[in-house]
Amino acid sequence: MPIKKTGSKAARGKRSLKADSSLRFEKLLKEVSSIQHYSFRLFITGTTARSAEAVANIRALCEEHLKGRYDLAVIDIYQHPTQAMKEQIIAAPTLVKTMPRPIKRFIGNLSDHDKVVVGLNLHMKKTGSDTKWRKV
Repeated sequence: MPIKKTGSKAARGKRSLKADSSLRFEKLLKEVSSIQHYSFRLFITGTTARSAEAVANIRALCEEHLKGRYDLAVIDIYQHPTQAMKEQIIAAPTLVKTMPRPIKRFIGNLSDHDKVVVGLNLHMKKTGSDTKWRKV
């Protein structure tokens, strides 16, 4: 017995194109999110222990999660007070994420990496397996 195909050949082709387009779009979204570039400014106060700790913490965090995809400017507010005033910095150390939008700020030595990663909306490295879907 011959198998009957339902729908026209053109309709099946459109469904196939739609599925292909969706897959390509999802793949493109993943690629864009993985190449997104981040810009940070860290405002510190001189060569204090707290400032040095903040610099070390943000550099380690960026190297772990954003290797090759970030810019970090360290700004001493004693040497550049006008820049601190422009950015409305009221405490130091303060980390400002300027790109990608929205702008986010963190005050402190940035020692709690998990809070900083979540707060700055950084993409964590995958540690577990992906979600598995099954038909019920």
